[in-house]
Amino acid sequence: MENPELAELEGASFDALVIGSGIGGLAAAALLTQEAGWRVLVLERHDVPGGFTHTFSRNGWEWDVGLHYVGGVMGRQTPIRKLFDRISQGRLTWESLGEVYDTVIVGDRTFELAAGRRQWLERMTEAFPGSRNVLDNYLELVSKTVSASLTFFESKALPPAVDVIAGWAMRRRFHSFSDRTVGQVLDDLTDDPLLRTVLTAQYGDYGLPPSRASWAIHAMVVEHYMDGAGYPVGGSASLAASITPVITGAGGRVVTRAEVREVLVEGGRAVGVRLTDGLELKAPVVISDAGAAVTAHTLLPEEAPGRRELLETVERIGPSSGHACLHVGLDATAEELGLGRSNLWVYPGPGHDASMEIYRHDPSAPLPLAFISFPSAKDPTFTTRHPGKATIEVVGWVPFAWFERWRHTSWKRRGDEYEAFKDQLAARYMDVLEQHVPQVTGHVAFSELSTPLTTRWFCNYEHGEIYGLDHTPRRFREHSLRPRTPLRGFYLTGADVCTAGIAGALFGGVLAASSILGRNLLKKV
Repeated sequence: MENPELAELEGASFDALVIGSGIGGLAAAALLTQEAGWRVLVLERHDVPGGFTHTFSRNGWEWDVGLHYVGGVMGRQTPIRKLFDRISQGRLTWESLGEVYDTVIVGDRTFELAAGRRQWLERMTEAFPGSRNVLDNYLELVSKTVSASLTFFESKALPPAVDVIAGWAMRRRFHSFSDRTVGQVLDDLTDDPLLRTVLTAQYGDYGLPPSRASWAIHAMVVEHYMDGAGYPVGGSASLAASITPVITGAGGRVVTRAEVREVLVEGGRAVGVRLTDGLELKAPVVISDAGAAVTAHTLLPEEAPGRRELLETVERIGPSSGHACLHVGLDATAEELGLGRSNLWVYPGPGHDASMEIYRHDPSAPLPLAFISFPSAKDPTFTTRHPGKATIEVVGWVPFAWFERWRHTSWKRRGDEYEAFKDQLAARYMDVLEQHVPQVTGHVAFSELSTPLTTRWFCNYEHGEIYGLDHTPRRFREHSLRPRTPLRGFYLTGADVCTAGIAGALFGGVLAASSILGRNLLKKV
């Protein structure tokens, strides 16, 4: 076997198997361990655990692959902080991004998103005099939407018989918000193109422009960061490192280089999994953190109950966006270069939809979005772990269609034409970085660009999507996107069960554990 650790698993007994070690899989496993004393085996195809929370290194530098900041973690009594504290047993600690967590640059104008509702409102009112009523109404809609989302997500964990009776009522109010797009909601608030652009500047956190995104996902992202944001001390890999001991401490395992080929089904029930090397592992409960698309297309056998419904859901919604990221290594520290912690959202001008559409058809057009993150400035331990160095990530939206012709090539073996295209993209990202963070000029010692094909290769997402299924209004109407499936003993967890991002995937894990154990664990956080 390629991984000798797998040989130790043959014949071992576990209460549940989890496919994938993203935060949704780890959270579900940890909660099952803590709530029921279960021995849980987590199987990860990559050589490191964590999914989009893992890090990678090159020549002494280290970068995130998906986590750039997390809202709601700086106050100890917030639901997300309490949940992280619980599943890590307090091992996971956080560093604040400071008063201004996001800085929005539109053309030659700069706007700051400040932590705290009052501070946020003051900054925005200063930037847009005369818009106070618009901003008040905007924040009120955000609050109402988030309030309505609580029972919506609780309904996802209801037993089928209860859902038939009460589920529709728990979802109805939320659907009055989620059925509308961001653009439709803003149409009722303001026609100021610059204000609309700034209010939707964080659309990169869910990957859809205002005309296509459900207002619900936008409102939840805005509320998520309203009281500021934090970054895990030790880097994003600290999430998996802090949660894994909870699972292993009760006799469970987190095993890497263990790719699942398919779910084993007998008599209409999931009974285990078969790995790509042929090894079969059995357990009465199987949980997929591989995403709805991979689960439906790859993991479930054709005759599995519920597979067709899940496939139809995946086809109706479609994959979320792809992205490229320039990972930059610097030969000086963040302190020496004066790098701040606030993320930069850079846009060419007002109008996200128009900018994206132009760029979709013309790669030489202005970048519709560049997100610049400073992990080495956010993590107080970075300089200790990587002396004399700093890192930056420049993330941009790119359509998978641009990379379709290289779909079946292998990592690092995609050919000269692909490398040339990457070099062109990388140069453009570097130009944006040096324009807005000029102090890095002359200090760039390393850079490497990832593309949607990188995501496809390492995360097994067919279209290199970063946020699972698209967050359109239709998504929130799909009944299949819930933990419990028609296949007995088989459950879904992660972002597709809930919403995009670290918090969405985390609470997807809570919903999965709640469905499996038959009690509402959300009440405990």
